Amino acid sequence: MLDFGFIEQFLPTMMKGLEITVEATLGGYAIALIVGLVLALGRRSKIRAVRIVCRLYIDFMRCTPLLVQLYFAFYVLPSFGIRFEALTTGILVLGLNIGAYVAEVYRAGIDAVPVGQWEAARSLGLASVPVWSLVIMPQALPPMLPPLGNMLIGLFKETPLLAAITVIDVFGSANSIAGLTYRYTEPYTAAAIILLAVSLIAAMLVRRMEWRFRPPGAATRTGPTRR
Repeated sequence: MLDFGFIEQFLPTMMKGLEITVEATLGGYAIALIVGLVLALGRRSKIRAVRIVCRLYIDFMRCTPLLVQLYFAFYVLPSFGIRFEALTTGILVLGLNIGAYVAEVYRAGIDAVPVGQWEAARSLGLASVPVWSLVIMPQALPPMLPPLGNMLIGLFKETPLLAAITVIDVFGSANSIAGLTYRYTEPYTAAAIILLAVSLIAAMLVRRMEWRFRPPGAATRTGPTRR
């Protein structure tokens, strides 16, 4: 049986860990959105070397484990004089890693815009910025939102890996409490419930965004149509 009195004692510590988790998630996601956009545009560059570099970066980040990247950034890079605080390192690595996946979402969304839209925009004499901001992105954004939302939720669930580089998030707090008290059921159960609750809230917000930015004419309700 769970000892709720014991949970109440360490809950403030867990909530401080949750603040670190949310900070790492939002910081990493912001970096990922920027890195992903740069990579996606680089993949469309007319310069072959830029396309190759972007593709190699994406393949490298997607084909190496996130945990290995965290260890390398935190324990190896300081040997070369590159050193950051643990949380900063975690945020940067999360952003650079997830940015590779975000780039592919951007690329798929942009490629889904019909070629005729590009041709029509160019035939009107629009410059590059208006073409992207007024024609391409409004059409590419709605199909991007579901996978981007899923990546946000997935990134939130990846943050416990930061405990490997001494970042005390929710999971790190649970580990510390369990190690000090030798009671494992309550800390890990509380951590699981907290992570689940925040994930569900994030999923609801993502669905609201999908609804808000749904394409014009999209179905207003799901399920079979009644006759």
